[in-house]
Amino acid sequence: MTITAAADGSALGNPGPNGWAWYIDDDNWAAGGSPHGTNNQGELRAVLELLRATAGTDEKLLIECDSRYVIDSVTKWMPGWKRKGWRKSDGGPVLNRDLLEGIDEAIRGRDVEFSWVKGHAGHPLNEAADERANAAAKAYQAKQEPRRGPGFTLATDAGGAVAASAPIAASAAAPDSARTGGSRAVTTDDRRTSTVSAAAASAPSPAATASLAEPLWAEASDLLDGLDAPDDDPIELRIPLSADEHARLRDRAESQGVSLEEALRRLI
Repeated sequence: MTITAAADGSALGNPGPNGWAWYIDDDNWAAGGSPHGTNNQGELRAVLELLRATAGTDEKLLIECDSRYVIDSVTKWMPGWKRKGWRKSDGGPVLNRDLLEGIDEAIRGRDVEFSWVKGHAGHPLNEAADERANAAAKAYQAKQEPRRGPGFTLATDAGGAVAASAPIAASAAAPDSARTGGSRAVTTDDRRTSTVSAAAASAPSPAATASLAEPLWAEASDLLDGLDAPDDDPIELRIPLSADEHARLRDRAESQGVSLEEALRRLI
């Protein structure tokens, strides 16, 4: 049996009050955040807290996530970053190292698969996680305590099987796929799945990284995302904006209810 969950993050201002949430069903979810952080930090924290919450089960975990940065960091770039002492190709430090190291430890020895879903596109689990992450960010903005949720309440029997009805299953994968080193990427119109085993996430060998079938995106100063890197590291794309350009981008993001980087990505 597979446990299917969504993980999502939110930031008001980016950086600003941020929130994170993971969601399986109404009886199994959690949320939190901080007074100051980025959207990417919220996304990573949601995955980390989900992995920690479900650590007591042996079931496969399918994580629906609308952040390509998170998926690529965990399934593709982390082995290279670890080889280089958590340094990028230019010698600079990897952003959000503490969260990535936590995920690297929490995922070890587990069967975990990531499924990219388009945000704000009606995916039920993603929408539920997004709603809770946004609520947590708004709570911190108002200097209030967010709703934390019940946590992971699915009971397991002695054999480790989940004693609950199966959550919403992932949509059927398209037949075309790319495979490298035992990891798998499948693409459909608005969904991608990437499987990462503990060995793939932890081993330093380049063969343990996932090969994804579409252009991928990386973090750049927590505002802009860069093009997919040819090796283990993302290429950072920096674009200077005038005050007027930044204001127009902010207005566009607010009108769409998305972060600045998501609004910019939609223009590409």
